[in-house]
Amino acid sequence: MMSNFEDADTEETVTCLQITVYHPGQLQNGIFQSIRFYNREKLPSSEVVKFGRNSNVCRYTFQDKQVSRVQFSLQLFKKFDSSVLSFEIKNMSKKTSLLVDNKELCYLNKIDLPYKCMVRFGEYQFLIEKEDGESLEFFETQFILSPRSLLQENNWPIQKPIPEYGSYSSCFTQNTSPTEMDENEL
Repeated sequence: MMSNFEDADTEETVTCLQITVYHPGQLQNGIFQSIRFYNREKLPSSEVVKFGRNSNVCRYTFQDKQVSRVQFSLQLFKKFDSSVLSFEIKNMSKKTSLLVDNKELCYLNKIDLPYKCMVRFGEYQFLIEKEDGESLEFFETQFILSPRSLLQENNWPIQKPIPEYGSYSSCFTQNTSPTEMDENEL
């Protein structure tokens, strides 16, 4: 006779994105007041998770007029020959570049999210770390508020913050033709 323990469904682990956030004005301005910190939130794997200031569209909102209505999005996917879930991050802001580690994403650019990376725009800093799970139906997010700059705490290479209406490179310049560049210039 089988016991209930042997009969029970095995609990699937769930992929989790742990997102540590920091902004220099976070305590005075209530920028993150709509985000529930330290709780894991379970989301369907089909959901495109949007971050920005428009609460009608974005799951996670920032109370800040400098933030675009939709700043960036995260979407879950499974690589063709893999059982592991991955995320892609896409810049949804027309006015501000998004830095993922030190790769600059212009409007509608997207890349695969590394297991651990720093995402930045304006004065916002997000340290995003992925913990793999087995479930294909759900994933989880968990937010942590950092009391100090993530760049300094994690010894990330320091760069100037991206200006609110601009970029580090030529994302928003008038010249749309490709420019030839020597690889030593990078």
